[in-house]
Amino acid sequence: MFRSRGENHRSTYILLFLNVAFFLLQYQDGEKFVRLFGFERSAVAAGQLWRLFTYQFMQAGRIGIWNIPPAFVLFLNLILLTLMGTSIEEEWGSAHFVRFYLLSNLITAGVAAYLGTPIIGSFFINFTLLFVYAALFREQIFYLLVIPIRVTFLAWLALLALLLGIFMGNRANIAALVGAAFGYAYYLSQRVRVAVAAPAGFAVAAPPIDAEELIIRTATRNIARAAAMKKALNATMDSEIDRLIEVSEREIVSGVNICPPADFKPESSDRYCVRCEGFAECSARHLRLSRSAATEQEQAEAS
Repeated sequence: MFRSRGENHRSTYILLFLNVAFFLLQYQDGEKFVRLFGFERSAVAAGQLWRLFTYQFMQAGRIGIWNIPPAFVLFLNLILLTLMGTSIEEEWGSAHFVRFYLLSNLITAGVAAYLGTPIIGSFFINFTLLFVYAALFREQIFYLLVIPIRVTFLAWLALLALLLGIFMGNRANIAALVGAAFGYAYYLSQRVRVAVAAPAGFAVAAPPIDAEELIIRTATRNIARAAAMKKALNATMDSEIDRLIEVSEREIVSGVNICPPADFKPESSDRYCVRCEGFAECSARHLRLSRSAATEQEQAEAS
């Protein structure tokens, strides 16, 4: 959408490092470093401007009504930032990602200052990342144990949690919601800019992708799909199997030589199948055959 080749400078890695570094400081003397780096309006007004940015790296031990060990909070933050931050930066490029990140961060701090509430923790920016990630990757599915949950559903749940917190009088949730809204507005503004950049009747040319990069992208996507297929078949999740079949059929390339069923090997060490143009057709066929075999086996056992 935004990204042009070579723009990704991996700024997410810097944020990951800062989260770990500040946690090590906080671990030495939690109260001292929260007082030093947490956001407070009076301290910022006195000239401690670093608090506008550092508050997000202090791991809060309490989220809502739950007391959670800061180490576990750090673990969750690192996972979310790695998963969503790196994907968004890869899609947008570092310049857009840093602007978006700082905008949400500073707006959140500004609203907290207006409301006169101190804030610490990175869950503020995590809401923003989740909303934009859900908009960019609507088809993404996460598995909680064996339960498939679409990322858009998680985003709606997060929004509901923010609104419930506001109704319960949590002013920090207001700051988080407004910061997320501005971050999402930035995302929408850039989408509109891309859409109107070309004259009517002309398509926007996609940046060129070399063959090696295309192979890597295809293989990475197919590896993830192979893992999802295995999990869906093992758990006999019919709705997820149907979805994977539908997705695979949309990507079938006509005229490609397809191996016989016995040669389907998405977990083979040579990874041949995940690089093959016939992977989509092979996957759809494998899902149908495997589900039919499982159904026949269940009927035989029942009889």
